[in-house]
Amino acid sequence: MKNYLVDENGYYGEFGGAYIPEILHKCVSDLQETYLHVLESPEFKQEFNQLLRDYVGRPSPLYLTKRLSEKHGCKIYLKREDLNHTGSHKINNTIGQILLARHMGKKRIIAETGAGQHGVASATVCALMNMECIVYMGKTDVERQQTNVEKMKMLGATVIPVTSGNMTLKDATSEAIRDWCCHPSDTYYIIGSTVGPHPYPDMVSRLQSVISEEIKKQLLEQEGKENPDYLVACVGGGSNAAGTIYHYINDEEVKIVLAEAGGKGVETGETAATIRLGKTGIIHGSRTYVIQNEDGQIEEPYSISAGLDYPGIGPIHANLSKEGRATVIPVNDDEAIRAAFELTQLEGIIPALESAHAIAALDKITFKPEDVVVLTLSGRGDKDIDTYLNQNIVNA
Repeated sequence: MKNYLVDENGYYGEFGGAYIPEILHKCVSDLQETYLHVLESPEFKQEFNQLLRDYVGRPSPLYLTKRLSEKHGCKIYLKREDLNHTGSHKINNTIGQILLARHMGKKRIIAETGAGQHGVASATVCALMNMECIVYMGKTDVERQQTNVEKMKMLGATVIPVTSGNMTLKDATSEAIRDWCCHPSDTYYIIGSTVGPHPYPDMVSRLQSVISEEIKKQLLEQEGKENPDYLVACVGGGSNAAGTIYHYINDEEVKIVLAEAGGKGVETGETAATIRLGKTGIIHGSRTYVIQNEDGQIEEPYSISAGLDYPGIGPIHANLSKEGRATVIPVNDDEAIRAAFELTQLEGIIPALESAHAIAALDKITFKPEDVVVLTLSGRGDKDIDTYLNQNIVNA
């Protein structure tokens, strides 16, 4: 049986690794030597699980849709990560990493954010643990996610708008890494997705794997079997997708569908469809698919969704695509908007724009009546209301 999880050198097939400046070598090697020892310790597991239960509100429900299932002619379950404290799956990861940071004696926390959900989750756990929090966020995203910016400030975080590049997630990540280079000894960098140098993609996947752990138990209860026929999730960096598939990844009977951001269309140049368009390269310390020009310069990505406009992809997902283990479907802005309104009107659930990409991917798959589909609703749509309203006015 093939193993699609990380190997002992930090690679998923040819993707992954740790390509880092010399100044960060000690930080990253300390993390590599520490993270498994801590994550697998009984003390960590007890505190992590207790916080997930009593603070985050886990387990998140697995909800069998009625009208959405009827529309697609199969059983569609939604894994309701939107119901977590702070409104998305991001809190699962930040709680785990803040416990690790505390164990390592770090006092200053930095994070990057696009849609603001990881920034809010980082600011939340820093407030909980009484630690300093600096969040880097592209100026474009600061403007389109104003509510989340105010939440971070209210939680005591310093939000630094980044004005390089197209002022979105890629640029926020680059700026956070620069900060880390300047403060390697006292600073812990909470990366929000399955990107960055090893051990981050594996660590974030493990912390998010609570999603698939719960899906197995909940499906067994509701369907009498642990395995769905399909798992569906959106991918930007890929953490909610990694958590969704983690405990199923080596079971090839379970089909994996990943929805990436097509933007205004894969051929338009205004897109973030990294797996479709990317070539192998290095971004933010990891070898993966990157949208780049002939000279190897990273192209500016675009998506209406602030959480998906990243020109790279987690190495775990790059490998799944290359090996044919996952089907990757680009979803354009207009398709995602349409899917968001459809879910809202069919099920009374307003999804985050990121999750709406996964909902839209359902239209591109032909299901059998007996199929059981689990789709992870990674976040709630409060943060995207202005975008939804503007689009609806445009389309009216």
